[in-house]
Amino acid sequence: MTWQFDDKLPIYLQIIHILKQDLACGKYPPGQKLPAVRELALEAGVNPNTMQKALSELERDGLLTSQRTAGRFVTEDKEKIMEVRRTLAYDEIERMVENISSLGYRREDIPQLLERYLSAQTKEPQNKLDTL
Repeated sequence: MTWQFDDKLPIYLQIIHILKQDLACGKYPPGQKLPAVRELALEAGVNPNTMQKALSELERDGLLTSQRTAGRFVTEDKEKIMEVRRTLAYDEIERMVENISSLGYRREDIPQLLERYLSAQTKEPQNKLDTL
């Protein structure tokens, strides 16, 4: 996995976001042990202290648990993980609504546009833009 960071946000916050996505999509299932801090830092191309800060935040949020000699593990609280998944989805929906609204559509138009788009995906028309 190639980690890509944006210069506009602190790296540890971006790491938190990436790891939340990994937890939400099941890359690290409930109860699974995470790789060691140094291993994750090497993979991400960041300082181990930066990775440690991100993991500590996730631990404070209850998404990770720490066992002194065994390392860090993903929480077994599946509802907590589903909550993160919903929050990430809502964040994406918010961005989508803002972007579509900036094109001149009203908020009330968006569900119909989305329905047309999803319907077009199942039919796979020649030109997707013709259906929207």
